Amino acid sequence: MGSKAHVCQAGMDTSFNTVPEQVCQLTSSHVLWDELRGAHLFITGGTGFIGRWLLETLALAEARFNLGLRVCMLTRNPNRFTIEVPLLASHPAFRFVTGDVRDFDFPAGDYSHILHLAAVSADATFNKADPLMQFDIAYQGTRRVLEFAAHCGARRLLMTSSGSVYGAAHLRNEYLTPEDYIGAPLPSDLSAAPEHGKRAAEFLCEYYRQKHGVETIIARCFTFVGPRLPLDIHYAIGNFIRDALWGDEITVHGDGTPIRSYLYIADLLIWLLVMLTRAPSGSLFNVGSDVPLSILQLAMLVRDTLALGKPVKVIGRQHVNLNRNIYVPNIERARATLQLDVWTDLAEAILRTGNWYRTAIRERR
Repeated sequence: MGSKAHVCQAGMDTSFNTVPEQVCQLTSSHVLWDELRGAHLFITGGTGFIGRWLLETLALAEARFNLGLRVCMLTRNPNRFTIEVPLLASHPAFRFVTGDVRDFDFPAGDYSHILHLAAVSADATFNKADPLMQFDIAYQGTRRVLEFAAHCGARRLLMTSSGSVYGAAHLRNEYLTPEDYIGAPLPSDLSAAPEHGKRAAEFLCEYYRQKHGVETIIARCFTFVGPRLPLDIHYAIGNFIRDALWGDEITVHGDGTPIRSYLYIADLLIWLLVMLTRAPSGSLFNVGSDVPLSILQLAMLVRDTLALGKPVKVIGRQHVNLNRNIYVPNIERARATLQLDVWTDLAEAILRTGNWYRTAIRERR
């Protein structure tokens, strides 16, 4: 990404000055941000794990580069956001509109860029929310956002899809799933409702690109790690970090054989911003790390990074799985087309995440 930028201070709280500063360090001083100078952004999903760090990064970039950014964020509960993040809620470059992504009223004004990050919440997925509701958030939500893009004349729209649209990627001879892999979840699999919705949403993006001239880019996101990642739901790496920080042992609930990879949140934000500003219209990219490791290896890496000597306990039955459970992207397209890469080593990402949580818990006491 060019020479590392000088880290700037925005006068924000401790949580604000971690990931956004790391994004500043990994981006060149002006090239990326100049492409957003004077931009008017509309963002959905801004209160989620990715979205909130994105908003804080945009605020930091505005403070440093004086970009003249204007950001409008759709949220169902602006009062809650104001209570949780008052510095962002009162930021002069930001405003918030209330609504559900599936049927929100179009805010007035022209917008240059749209980041459609909205998805079923992690808690709703963990608690097995109604499959049709999950499908509609992906499909109807994307259709509404695309209708708004056509209405307001937005030049560029980035939608975050999911690597899970490939279905069970049982590639016997390779770990990495390419963008042209033709697998998909079974239509009868109701547990894959968000993935069915994302596949349909990708169709909508191409339709609106061809019929209405909206320059759409699709980011098929895999797995990530970083501060604020939930530690108490279905994310294995979050569970391991929790156990390493506060448990007696690190527990692997399965047999430890599934293969995963993890991209650090600061790297992810750079990927999304570069894709938003530079990716060719109509393009689709896998987004994630291509460094695979088993869940058991992950548990041991978390132990060695955060709690050296703490026991790792595997409580699932060990068995030989000829069709390995693999969820790792091939990212050669992003490397070749946009010069994106995995810049943060996984051990460093785990350390930063663990240290952030240690500080957050200490400050709350």
